[in-house]
Amino acid sequence: MLSSHARTLHRFAGRQGLQRLFSTDASQFPANKRRFIPSAGKYPQGFYAGGSHCGVKKNGAPDLAVLLSDRPTTASAVFTTNQFCAAPVQFDKAVLNQAREQGVQAVRAVVTNSGCANAVTGKQGLVDAQRMADAGNALVARVDGASSSSAKTLVMSTGVIGQTLPIDKICRGVDAMELSESHTSWMRAAIAHMTTDTFPKLLSREVSGGPAGTFRLAGITKGAGMIHPNMATLLGTICTDAEISQSLLDKALAYAVARSFNAISIDGDMSTNDTIAVIANGSAAASGAAKPITDEASPEYACFQDELTAFMAELASLVVRDGEGATKFITIEVDGARTFADAKQVAATIATSSLVKTAFYGQDANWGRILCAVGYSGIPIDTSKVNLTIHPGDSSAPMSLVKGGEPQLPVDEERASEILKLEDVLVRVELGLGAETARMYTCDLSHDYVSINADYRS
Repeated sequence: MLSSHARTLHRFAGRQGLQRLFSTDASQFPANKRRFIPSAGKYPQGFYAGGSHCGVKKNGAPDLAVLLSDRPTTASAVFTTNQFCAAPVQFDKAVLNQAREQGVQAVRAVVTNSGCANAVTGKQGLVDAQRMADAGNALVARVDGASSSSAKTLVMSTGVIGQTLPIDKICRGVDAMELSESHTSWMRAAIAHMTTDTFPKLLSREVSGGPAGTFRLAGITKGAGMIHPNMATLLGTICTDAEISQSLLDKALAYAVARSFNAISIDGDMSTNDTIAVIANGSAAASGAAKPITDEASPEYACFQDELTAFMAELASLVVRDGEGATKFITIEVDGARTFADAKQVAATIATSSLVKTAFYGQDANWGRILCAVGYSGIPIDTSKVNLTIHPGDSSAPMSLVKGGEPQLPVDEERASEILKLEDVLVRVELGLGAETARMYTCDLSHDYVSINADYRS
């Protein structure tokens, strides 16, 4: 539907002389992270992506991304609870609330800049957010071959707090943006999201064979520090060609985010800009590949919710794997809780313990720190029922450290050292009080984390 418009956008890029493309070759990123960078993808129908350098970052690095749908979307988002929420957060909340009140599908594009957060910037920040959205709306109009558009654009910003956007550069960059459906264009958009990230975080998936039919998901996220619920995303946008009602998309996102982006922690700091948005354009249903999702009790909705949750959990895990200075990816699983909320609170307490995180960095099987965190989590437990095991990422035999509240002595320090040398480790705590389970994803805390954040603005 957009092929002729894509050529129009290419002419705009040439005329303006602003389209600064860049390499998407994975070899430019750290060797130990390349396995997380996709070389191809299956992207949702009717979505187009692009990324470029417009001048926000002084070092010439990519700093502007656009995602655009060829038709109106149903959109939902979850935002930071930081009281100093940034101008883009305030702006996007208003856009989405207005769409809900009017009962319309309004959002057509998401424009994201990196290098400047547009946070704690007062009235000027809101003016700049509006100008950024206006540039996106104008781009949609040109893509549609119209002089104007009633479409709405969501805006996201990430980077240094307390500085105003170079908004003229951003608007010119949006005007010049080259968009396409290709994997390369999606990768450019992902790279343009990066700040202290060491690799781009892009994921796509086709879901088929289930009750909802065939639909696709694609997501971009960024983040490596200042990651902690609630929200704990920094930035992320998920596009899908599924067709789903507003109320059900809101419900599915709330369920999924509690088990993904609100289940990660790197450093305990909550950003001013955290936003995770899902936009659904329904093109898979329009083509007959998928069924419209309108009933919460339907198997179609259950399928969509489960697939969205699994997809978001995998996307969120990429943020943890890129934690600033991180050398370990640690999954904390708490089983046998009375409620999901109880299980999650215990898991979160372990995941945010600096003592636990530094022990993992030092490859020290100091299980007492884990039990200590369980004990002060605020959830009533029966210590005589608690089991603690650590599971290595290479699928070899787990190691029991505590059973029925009793330490399993003597600890096999050699085996513990083997497990803790691995990058992936699962910590499983069994409470023996019920049937609910929750997971948190975290990383270790290293010397490099301090170095990175001590020098961030320089």
